[in-house]
Amino acid sequence: MRGLLLCEASAIVFLVAGLAFLPSGPAAADELRLAAPAGDGMVLQRNTPVPLRGWAKPGVRVAVAFAGTSLAARAGAGGAWSGTLPAQPAGGPFDLTVVAGGERLHVADVLVGDVWLCSGQSNMEWVVADAADAAAEIAAANDPRIRHLKMPRAWAPRPLAAQPGLAWRPALPEHVGGFTAVGYYFARSLRPHLDVPIGLLDASWGGSRIEPWMSARALALDAVAMQRILAGEETWAHQTLERLRARVGALPERDGGLVDGKPLWADPDLDDASWDRIEVPARWEEVGFEGMDGVGWYRTTFELTADEARSGVRIGLGTIDDSDVAWVNGQEVGHTTLAWNRPRVYAVPPAGLREGRNVLAVRVEDTGGGGGIWGKQEQLFVEGTHRRPLAGAWRFRLGVVTVNLDYHKTEVPTVIFNAMIHPLQSYPVAGVLWYQGESNAGGADAFAYRRLFPGLIADWRAGWGRGDLPFLWVQLASFMPAASQPTESSWAVLRESQAAALALPRTAQAVAIDIGDADDVHPANKQEVGRRLALAARKVAYGEDIVHSGPSYRRHEVRDGRVEIAFDHVGSGLVARGDAAGRIVGFAVAGADRRFVWAEAVVAGETVAVWSDRVREPVAVRYSWADNPAGANLFNREGLPAGPFRTDDW
Repeated sequence: MRGLLLCEASAIVFLVAGLAFLPSGPAAADELRLAAPAGDGMVLQRNTPVPLRGWAKPGVRVAVAFAGTSLAARAGAGGAWSGTLPAQPAGGPFDLTVVAGGERLHVADVLVGDVWLCSGQSNMEWVVADAADAAAEIAAANDPRIRHLKMPRAWAPRPLAAQPGLAWRPALPEHVGGFTAVGYYFARSLRPHLDVPIGLLDASWGGSRIEPWMSARALALDAVAMQRILAGEETWAHQTLERLRARVGALPERDGGLVDGKPLWADPDLDDASWDRIEVPARWEEVGFEGMDGVGWYRTTFELTADEARSGVRIGLGTIDDSDVAWVNGQEVGHTTLAWNRPRVYAVPPAGLREGRNVLAVRVEDTGGGGGIWGKQEQLFVEGTHRRPLAGAWRFRLGVVTVNLDYHKTEVPTVIFNAMIHPLQSYPVAGVLWYQGESNAGGADAFAYRRLFPGLIADWRAGWGRGDLPFLWVQLASFMPAASQPTESSWAVLRESQAAALALPRTAQAVAIDIGDADDVHPANKQEVGRRLALAARKVAYGEDIVHSGPSYRRHEVRDGRVEIAFDHVGSGLVARGDAAGRIVGFAVAGADRRFVWAEAVVAGETVAVWSDRVREPVAVRYSWADNPAGANLFNREGLPAGPFRTDDW
């Protein structure tokens, strides 16, 4: 369902279209084809037998040759065939050939190395082009033995055999900007210590909860329960469409503001008094347009002095989802394509400006999910001799309306697993990288995660047939304003739920509370996240004797009003980063009254001593227990931060 036009379509038609989005096999059953992710440029997992699947003419014999080995199979009545290549050491590039019924398929540039699945929500989906130092990182990329395959966002009501049309890309400047940033920096950090090719399977979807990534089996959902869930989705789709029609009326199919390439609605003399009012910044979905994609036009005005009109100004338009073109007084001043998370700032030359009233028009095109001019109010401005805000009520008119409710599938149990994980489970991998949890961090969901997360790990391991499959994850980074006093935090509970999964064998987490962003749930420093995951992989997956984690709580003891805390993973010693006196920020203590206060804390050899003059008989201690534990500075000498913890279960 990519921009399905629903001017008169019913919600039932919409749902059926969604359920039929992906076929289980190729369009032509008798066409010789390999099942994705196999294809040109692929990376196969080393030192393990590799199953291959595909389609051919029904009944024909299929012969596969690869790196001096072969397999033989026969296509069934429906054309499907499968077989297993013997294990291979790392190497390549090789060619793979498939011959069946007079047809021949050639797969080029195949490497054998380690394949890592990269999954989760937007912080895993975040690409190199949108992370820190993007231009320099892209220009410097030059390792074709790192390969990346992006699974398109998709969902299905039942497990699919394959997804069509997938392509592997090497880590070169022309491709790496579209790689998962966390996955790429993980692979780049790992390669010097592991001289084998690395493949990255990127199966991620921004905004997704954990339940859509879990199988029906893992969630104990039988056929009746799944039917109830899908029926609920149909009801939701119908109601959403009805609300949108009530808000919009007839859904326009053609953009009346752009005719034969002429931006008619950017004309500064256009009478827009009859246009709607819309608050800016705000996504369309937040102001009554839920489910809407397409084109919307915005108009507002701003005043300039004579000096500003002669000198030129800058305009900030916030973050626009997904693409935009901006005009001032009918002159185009800037455009950006498919960059939903990138703030727009455009320079306006004097030639297009006037003293006094100026008219700003912005055409926004949304291709899926959220849409519109969003972001922070302070990102909307006009700046000449001084800066003044542009946020507020603008004029708004719809150009084209399409409806795409796929974004809601990020909340529906099992449906993403069915389309994006199950098709990969016949493709051997070295391990899993997981960065998800933000969408489950509210209220009781944060505590429930400690049951769901181990269930996902166990289920994925069973699906790949490896009970010891290494599973590494990123603990949620800091986000939102720092609290002035100790307080409860659902984000801290979610981090605790993630850390609880460390009880499972061959697991590790990368703590990221020190590299978050109070104002952005997507911290830009993905390089350090990837490096920490690579340390974890070197320890857990490859058995290196290295310090791979920051200090983690082991036990505590109360003595004379002080709490002495011992840690695992102290490495070569505990340090209070940034404080020569060894004073640690981020601890709080409470007595029997359960009232936490900030505490003094210092490194004391292999332990940390914590106390407060306001709590003479401490009962419980917490560290970094906040949405944003700003300033928390307990590290080991290897530079890895201590993870948040609490000693109470309140």
